[in-house]
Order: sequence, then structure tokens, then C-alpha cells
Amino acid sequence: MKEDGKNMETSKGMVSDSKRMSVHDGPGIRTTLFLKGCPLRCLWCHNPENLQTKPALSFTRKLCIGCGACARVCPGGLHSFPGKEHHIRFDACSGCGACTEECLPGALKLYGREMEPKEAARLLLEDRDFYVRSGGGVTFSGGEPLLQPAFLAEVMKLLKKEKIPVAVDTCGDVPWSAFLQVLPYTDLFLYDIKHPDSAMHKKGTGRGNERILENLENLHKQGAAVEIRTPVIPGYNDDPGTLRCIASLLNGYDNITAWRLLPYHSMAKGKYEALGLQYPMPETSMPDDTRMRAVRTELSALFPAVKLSSD
Repeated sequence: MKEDGKNMETSKGMVSDSKRMSVHDGPGIRTTLFLKGCPLRCLWCHNPENLQTKPALSFTRKLCIGCGACARVCPGGLHSFPGKEHHIRFDACSGCGACTEECLPGALKLYGREMEPKEAARLLLEDRDFYVRSGGGVTFSGGEPLLQPAFLAEVMKLLKKEKIPVAVDTCGDVPWSAFLQVLPYTDLFLYDIKHPDSAMHKKGTGRGNERILENLENLHKQGAAVEIRTPVIPGYNDDPGTLRCIASLLNGYDNITAWRLLPYHSMAKGKYEALGLQYPMPETSMPDDTRMRAVRTELSALFPAVKLSSD
């Protein structure tokens, strides 16, 4: 199979996980497929297992029974049990997955495996009846799914043959050519706008926002349906001035279906620990429902289509 002069038959994707019966990743009931790799390093990232393109080993300590089976099969000698406590050299992991296959209690898990487009499509089509009944579909997330545009486009094409609605959850910081590969098959882009100021954007994510805003403009020119998503992070972008600035920016586009505010949460702390990483924002508190409703009310006067994640 060829498309745009490129042979896509061998396009494999590095997939992290899938989530069935999702109701927060677009309209209706959806299955979300998570792809590996991300160009940003957001301090509040809730999917740290997807930051790197290579597989990531996760260890849930409370499930470990100290049997040592992992140490016996690991080719790199990552696992040791000094004083009967399980230690792992995460930085030396090759992602072979041998230890996870031997871990009967399920304490070890590998995030990331190669998947063929047809295999991914078969998985995503299993819940077709729920999509039809609820007005849902499939969402591709990550990480940043558009770092794997050839694989993504091939899976999407298979889904569209079955008339399945497709959404792409993106940070926007990818080459425009990646968007062009998936535009014909995408019904909705869930598009992150984290901060209107490039310097502040870099402070929170590691990169400026120039390409993100440029791609948003390009999507507008193409007439693509876009839902803007803004994580509301205390002390970073939750002040009235910053949020009003985002509202002003969005008012310049008539292709935006909604602006959804996502309150910061710390539920990913356990993921960081399991991956052998330090949580970047241990002192940050979560905004409560009263605060989020007040923000929505204030911003609705500037951008009527503003919503909360619970809406």
C-alpha cells in the first residue's frame, strides 16, 4: 500500500496502552490508544510512561513478593535484592520485557510494544457497538501521537473504512507535515494550549509555543474541528490575566468547538515512583470544584464555549 508516494506497509507504531470506555477523551464512549514519545516535558505530565519513544519499565513495589525470578532472566542484570528489598537500575533497561514475563504477581510492567496498523485497528474496533450507541469513537493520545504520523494515518484509514469517528489528542508541537498525513481521517483535534507566552510555555514544558500557535492557525485555515484543552496549573497559568489572554487568542478562530479547562491533579505520583522518577510538582495543590466553576463563569463572558472536564 502506498500513500503520498510513501510505502506504509511496514509502518509499525510504538504503543504504550489502551483505555476502553473512556468518556473524557472526546464525544461519547471511546477507546483511547496511547502512543509513545513526546517533544514536551510538562512539569505536570500525567502520562510519564509515554515521554520516551522506547519501552519503559514500571515497578509496583507493593505487588513484589521478592521471588527473584526477574533477576534470573534479566540480561542486563538490572534487578537486585540487597537486604531482601527489590532494587532496579531503570536507566540501564533495554526494554526487552523478559522480567515482566516472569513476574507472576504483576509487579513489573513494560509500557511500549510495536504494533502493526491492522492489529491496532482490530483492537479499536472491538467496542464498535459502544461507539455507535453513544456517538463515540476512537481517540489517539500519548505522549504525542503525531510523532508517529505514518502509523497513525494507516490505522485511521482502516477505522474510517468502518465509519468510526476519530479524534487526535495533541500538544501541537510537531511538524505541520505530520498533521497533513492525518487530516483526511481526523474528525476532531483535542489541542493543548498551555500558556500564551512563549517564555512561560518553555518554563513549564521545556519548549516555546511558536510552532503550536502556528499549527493552530494552519488547522483553522484547513477548517479542521478543534477542541482546545488547557490544564489549569496553580501558580503557572491559573491567574486571570493568563486565562483571559488565552480566551482572546481563541476568539480569533471559528473552528473551535469548545475550550475545555482541565484542573491539575496529582494522581500520577504513583506512576513516577513506579518508573523510578521523581515527581516534579510535589507541593502543588489541586484546584477544587468551587474554584474551577468560578473560573468557568468568569471566562464564559469572554469565550462562551468554555467548559470543565466534568461537563
